[in-house]
Amino acid sequence: MAYWLLKSEPETYSWDDLCREQIGTWDGVRNHRAKLNLMAMQQGDSALFYHSISEKAVVGVIEIVEEAFPDPTADQGKPWVAVRVRPLTPLDRPVTLQELKKDPKMAGLMLLSHTRLSVMPLSKAHFDAILACAQRTEP
Repeated sequence: MAYWLLKSEPETYSWDDLCREQIGTWDGVRNHRAKLNLMAMQQGDSALFYHSISEKAVVGVIEIVEEAFPDPTADQGKPWVAVRVRPLTPLDRPVTLQELKKDPKMAGLMLLSHTRLSVMPLSKAHFDAILACAQRTEP
């Protein structure tokens, strides 16, 4: 199993949108590195859902339920891909970017160094540490 972080602007596609859909299509990715990350995802992988721009916080855990397929939002013939995901659980509380930046356990976290990348791998250690942060009562 691999671990991922997927970023979306909540005004475009939010955790609540995914929960309403139950199975969502993670599409519209137009960055080659992010595309390669989507292509590496396997059914059953876990990911963290991150609200970017306005909130800047990890808000939930999702599962990859369908591996990469041609992105239906791409112009015909363009090599972009999408995956299907389903929500597993909201975090007990959002874990903010500011909180992650202050935590020494987050050294090497791609979210802190590749700020424009919308789909990125996570180590199991980072995945677990972020979930642990969400269970704390105070940031």
